[in-house]
Amino acid sequence: MKALSKIAAGVSPSATLAVSALAKKMKAEGKDVIGFGAGEPDFATPDRISYAGVRAICDGKTRYTPAAGMIELRQAICDRAKADYGLEYEPTQAVVASGAKHMVYIALAALVDPGDEVIVPAPYWVSYYEMVRLFGGVPVVVNVSEEQGFQLTPEQLEHAITDKTKAIILNNPSNPTGAVYPKEALKAVADVCVKHDLYIISDEIYDKLVYDGVPFTSVAALSDEIKAHTILINGVSKTYAMTGWRIGYSLSPALVAKAMTNYLSHSTGAPGTMCQCAAIEALSGPQDEAEQMRQVFEQRRDLIVRRINAMPGVSCLKPSGAFYVMMNLEQILGKQIDGQVIGSGDDFAKLLLEKSLVAVVPGSGFGAPNFVRLSYAISTENIETGMDRLEAFLKQLQ
Repeated sequence: MKALSKIAAGVSPSATLAVSALAKKMKAEGKDVIGFGAGEPDFATPDRISYAGVRAICDGKTRYTPAAGMIELRQAICDRAKADYGLEYEPTQAVVASGAKHMVYIALAALVDPGDEVIVPAPYWVSYYEMVRLFGGVPVVVNVSEEQGFQLTPEQLEHAITDKTKAIILNNPSNPTGAVYPKEALKAVADVCVKHDLYIISDEIYDKLVYDGVPFTSVAALSDEIKAHTILINGVSKTYAMTGWRIGYSLSPALVAKAMTNYLSHSTGAPGTMCQCAAIEALSGPQDEAEQMRQVFEQRRDLIVRRINAMPGVSCLKPSGAFYVMMNLEQILGKQIDGQVIGSGDDFAKLLLEKSLVAVVPGSGFGAPNFVRLSYAISTENIETGMDRLEAFLKQLQ
């Protein structure tokens, strides 16, 4: 047989899904694994939203919709953006895809030519790097340290820009770090993008999961000029516990929205009609359930941060958003257990799973090899059990 595409052959699998799959395999074998891996809410989709999807099926809403999504959903997206951030968009500027992940992919499809550079601050969500490469683009990684709160500075951005730079991907709040940009810090970065006429792909899927009263600023709300350079990415997965419904969306300048719509029309088309109907209910109805889930996540965050920072040799920053912590392993690198040396986050994650039945995600997939990511989108009981096992594992290191 002839060779596969060189691009396809060069794409690495998602580290988050790989660890999750291994943990599920061990669970299927009867092993009591505590999984801090793939990040999705452990709550059920609120009943009112699920019933809206069921009603859509019963009412015969099971046919194709426009490639960019139902006009009613696109209007609900615009209404939500206006209510939350004062942003004015027309429904023609809204595009719906099969999850926010797919939406980032479609945005890159509309923007990136082979050889174009896209700046990706690290730690980054695992798929950004590979997505850029899928279109022949060049991901330019800018390392953002824990000491600077995992936040890109305008000086770092300036230094990374070349005449080939087309865009930057910002994830705010961040997966994997949970960092949330203060308004002025975000504006300083966005101003550099405007200065160099760069597109800002702003993944804001965790915008409703922010803690300690920290205000969230949508980058497009900073100014009309910044808005004109921005493709906002969001969805219903995290806020409304709707990961399996696969509804993501974007808000962007009309020309970009049209290009993304054209791409969708020749690839996947729009997501399931009944799922779109459920998303309309999620965005347009009461937001009480989302706030209740946020409060639970905040309590879990406090628990996991307290437990980690009380353990010898590891530490983490207290994240302001999302539902992840990045655990720093630098003090234990070089130590060993049963003759096996921990040289990286990959080694640590493998040994922790094998010996203590705790699944975490190695930081190498996020561009942070000396860290592992833990999601606290699991029950308080499982967090406590997992932390007990982690603590016992650390005490065995020599």
